[in-house]
Amino acid sequence: MAETVYSLVSMLVDVAVDVPRLPQRGGDVFATGTRTVPGAGFNLAVAVARQGVRCVYGAPHGTGPYGDLIRRGLAAEGVEVAGTPRGNGDSGFCVALVEPDGERTFVTMPGVESMTTLDDLAAIDPLAGDAVAVSGYDLAYPGSGPALATWLDRLPAEVLVALDPGPLLREVPAERMDRVLGRTTLLTLSQPEARMATGADRATGVALLDAVRHRLPLPPRALIVLREGPAGCVATGGGLGERVIAVAAPRVKVVDTTGAGDAHTGVLLARLVAGCRVEEALAVATQAAALAVTRLGPATSPALAELAGIDPQWSTLRLA
Repeated sequence: MAETVYSLVSMLVDVAVDVPRLPQRGGDVFATGTRTVPGAGFNLAVAVARQGVRCVYGAPHGTGPYGDLIRRGLAAEGVEVAGTPRGNGDSGFCVALVEPDGERTFVTMPGVESMTTLDDLAAIDPLAGDAVAVSGYDLAYPGSGPALATWLDRLPAEVLVALDPGPLLREVPAERMDRVLGRTTLLTLSQPEARMATGADRATGVALLDAVRHRLPLPPRALIVLREGPAGCVATGGGLGERVIAVAAPRVKVVDTTGAGDAHTGVLLARLVAGCRVEEALAVATQAAALAVTRLGPATSPALAELAGIDPQWSTLRLA
């Protein structure tokens, strides 16, 4: 069987509201549009599936209108679902305020996806060559976090574990985060997240990447990817060894940045489990994220055919 990406990045529903600006505290503003669509981990799973790679969603999903919406979306995208719907509640939702420049601000109401148990995780069995995707959101939940940390410890060493800590990484208990970092094969994070994790508040680019490498308890051969938005990404470790590569993103007109990081991570994972070299996988993932922000909505990662003509390019840098 072909290699598989198992996503444990929980899914909820995005209630996206387009606003001309954020209102002042206690104020109001007229919206210009709204959408109610599957989001969060849905974006990553769709990004993987659109690359022609098998993806299985392994986190809980609810019984109710939001859970139904998520399952319909997964079925339409060809993403498999492990386990049955929870009978004790619905999936959660997230209100996303999207400004004209594509920046978004979130308020999340968790549902049953925040309560992953070891019994839920027993329904999936990753093998050597497969990948497992985990989010800091789920590690922060009092229900899901301990179960995920315990389950990840039990995985075969040959299974790739990808962690995106997300903006709530400070909400994850330090012992739990260190435990998961110690099993992480691929760490992918944004500049603000990297600064938050390392305390390197003014660092950028290679200097910030170096701070992540030296200040976090990662395995020696872990691949570290620092996503830099419109500047692309820089990476080191893993199949790159001591080399550092920089991948520039093409200039595009930004419409909505929701899900751009998920598009990057999903395409990167899909390419890696398909056997691509790290350099090529990062270059294609960066192109995919750039295309995703030109489209309105969360799950806007491009299909495999849309990336077929891309000539991957990157440059080699020196560590600070």
